[in-house]
Amino acid sequence: MEKKQVNAKAPTGLVLNIQHFCTHDGPGIRTNVFLKACSLRCKWCSNPESIHPKPELAYNAGKCIGEKQCGFCLKNVCPESAIYVVGSGDRADDKVRINWDLCTNCGNCVPVCPTNALYLFGQEMSVDQVLDEVEQDSAFYRESGGGMTVSGGECQLQADFLAALLAGAHQRGINTAIETASNVPWDFMAKVLPHVDTVLHDIKLTDPERHKKWCGADNTRIRANLKRAYETFPDKKFIARTPLIPGVNDDEEHIRATLAFIKPYKNVIDYELLPYHRFGEGKYGFLGRVYEMMDFTSPTPETLKRLQAIIDEAFGRSGAPR
Repeated sequence: MEKKQVNAKAPTGLVLNIQHFCTHDGPGIRTNVFLKACSLRCKWCSNPESIHPKPELAYNAGKCIGEKQCGFCLKNVCPESAIYVVGSGDRADDKVRINWDLCTNCGNCVPVCPTNALYLFGQEMSVDQVLDEVEQDSAFYRESGGGMTVSGGECQLQADFLAALLAGAHQRGINTAIETASNVPWDFMAKVLPHVDTVLHDIKLTDPERHKKWCGADNTRIRANLKRAYETFPDKKFIARTPLIPGVNDDEEHIRATLAFIKPYKNVIDYELLPYHRFGEGKYGFLGRVYEMMDFTSPTPETLKRLQAIIDEAFGRSGAPR
């Protein structure tokens, strides 16, 4: 994403990425804006680069051309001496390494890397900068009934920026949606939700202890926030979602417990299952982290069909393939 000049007086937020022509994150064709920072630590997270609340260094060793051909990042660029090469042994391949314990994400090494092997996740942008890029797709929104979806990370952690971004989108005639886990102070949600047309929210696990084990925090605040949101904003559309992880939450007990929680509220218009995948696995290595879900696979078609049938029955659908 091209670096843009930020007006110091405009509301700004830390933007991870802007993706165009998305079709699974709200009605119609969407432009997805990903904000940085998250308050959960889900073990299956496919966007680990979205967790840290500040710009974050990443390193793709496959793009590094080595000390002999380059070596610019080794020439007193890093103030913490976190960049090094392995001198001998099996790993002596001439490519640099990062000592992630020393790295402070200052980004000094990024501009000197000619192959973009070193780069930063996250850049500060103003509301208008984001909306100018989003509005490039306005013709597709009109044709498809789409709009802008803001995701993360947990987008509501940047509540002031997010509220301004959503309000600005409405001023430009753009439909709005957010993707959220709702593990934020209620004041943040109260600030954001008036400017949202559709809320896509996770219900990852219903049991508090299992939620804490797999997501790093229990779900007490999440459930309280969602109940309050349903009741406070009856005019908003809510869609519950479960990232379906085999052996974690792919059981009828979780699905039925979620349905029992959402069905009393008419503004919760659907419940979606999002099958687990490993698309984000490679990014863990770029950040010097370990992916903990190596032994997990996607749910079987049979499991998806069985659980989807329970949801279809609860929403009065025929159960035909969707």
